[in-house]
Amino acid sequence: MNIRLLTPLRILMSASEVVRHWWAQRLTAVVLIPLSLWFVYSLTTMYSANYETVALWLNNTTNSLLMLFFILSLYYHAVLGLQVVIEDYIESDWQRKSLLLLIKIILSIAALSAVIAIFLIYMEF
Repeated sequence: MNIRLLTPLRILMSASEVVRHWWAQRLTAVVLIPLSLWFVYSLTTMYSANYETVALWLNNTTNSLLMLFFILSLYYHAVLGLQVVIEDYIESDWQRKSLLLLIKIILSIAALSAVIAIFLIYMEF
């Protein structure tokens, strides 16, 4: 009986890259659920706010940290998802590798610029 129960656990705890990728994608999806609800709620409460109001809201340490976690997990989840799509549908090896590199560069630049913007707004006020 113990062997039957341990086999699925051993498969889930496997050290292969595919399993780690699968777990990372699921974990970021779970993390994004409450962060997305928080983000949508924040957007709806500040629907007609001006820049100063939003900057003051983002100056709050809790809001800025939640925004950083939201952005970083969103970009990482996007990279993981696009990687799966590219690996599944692009047949040529050089096209697959170049697209993966391009996606990672573009999304890294976007995430870095968002983090810098949040940091600058946080430090401004």
